Amino acid sequence: MKDSNELILGNIIKLMRSSEKKFKLGNFKGAIEDKMKSNAILKSKSCNEKIIEKYREELSSLYASKFDLIFDHKLKIDEIKRNQIVKMLEQKSKEKFKSLDYKGAIKALRRAEKYFSN
Repeated sequence: MKDSNELILGNIIKLMRSSEKKFKLGNFKGAIEDKMKSNAILKSKSCNEKIIEKYREELSSLYASKFDLIFDHKLKIDEIKRNQIVKMLEQKSKEKFKSLDYKGAIKALRRAEKYFSN
């Protein structure tokens, strides 16, 4: 069981880093596709709390910034409001993806992840 958890986490982190690299290179379509794959794995039944917690730690290190307005905003809102914002951003990402605005789609998903990170 531990090996499968490590394999799942490794795949998620690999996809997340690949997405980030593609985003920085301007390949927004590839970045959104990798991000959607990692999110699909996270939402599957094979992910447990330990995997999600490790994923959040990885997100925190990836999005660490000295000036982070989302981090400041997270401190002032409760969990329910945070979940509403994440769902709204994920929906916005889906709409932009359907309209072939890959850059807008990946930006919305990245913003949602910042609310999800520690």
